[in-house]
Amino acid sequence: MNAVLKPVPTDVPAPAHMHPDEWQARLQLASCYRVFAMLGWTEMIYNHITLRLPDSVTGGEKHFLINPFGLHYSEVTASNLVKINMQGDVLDGSSHKVNPAGFVVHATLHGGIEGAHCVMHTHTTAGVAVACLKDGLSQSNFYSAQLHDMVAYHDFEGITIHAEEGPRVLQSIGNKPAVILRNHGLLTWGQTLPQTFAILWTLQRACEIQMATLSMGQPIPVSEDIAAKCTRDALQFNPNHGAGQDVFDALVRQVDRIDTGWRA
Repeated sequence: MNAVLKPVPTDVPAPAHMHPDEWQARLQLASCYRVFAMLGWTEMIYNHITLRLPDSVTGGEKHFLINPFGLHYSEVTASNLVKINMQGDVLDGSSHKVNPAGFVVHATLHGGIEGAHCVMHTHTTAGVAVACLKDGLSQSNFYSAQLHDMVAYHDFEGITIHAEEGPRVLQSIGNKPAVILRNHGLLTWGQTLPQTFAILWTLQRACEIQMATLSMGQPIPVSEDIAAKCTRDALQFNPNHGAGQDVFDALVRQVDRIDTGWRA
């Protein structure tokens, strides 16, 4: 299945040696790294957002773009993203390194879940805090209620650099696009980058509100019926309703008012 790429508005043409669809994917992913930096969803030089390239570029092979290890998200650009395959081989001649911890988890999802064209992973304070709670995410606020039956959990096995953990990750996730890596952080995947972002933003907000609520007392639980209704009524993840594209575009416009260097 091809990834659906909505071009990020730009007047920067693709390099002569590069397929235009790859350049559009690079622009979209680079803009997302800058959005994360603007939102403060960064962890020094660590964590990753990855995007599978469409079949028009790869001929059906599974190749994806990842951030160059050693750069802060605010330094990522369309041209310095690294193209790799499922084995971690660099395909674009980049001199940048790839973080093994990022490659293992992201390659596992890109390779093992057909619809996982984009994968995002964060170590935000709220996300890690909820991941460290025995009961995990509480179905007790406006945002967690929109994730009814969408959240999976994977038990902590240490730093994710061992390929043998991959099948267990996939078994834990199943078909649920919002993932809490216990004692570790948050992860989401989706059919498009904006959809994956919308899921992560909702999960992140749910964690932030839960952390604030628990600092004051016990939350009011939302019933299963109401939560299921909220998830049905929330259309922000639905491709027929943009799947987060309008929200993502608005954030890219904010990024552009700060710095347009990601387009290089």
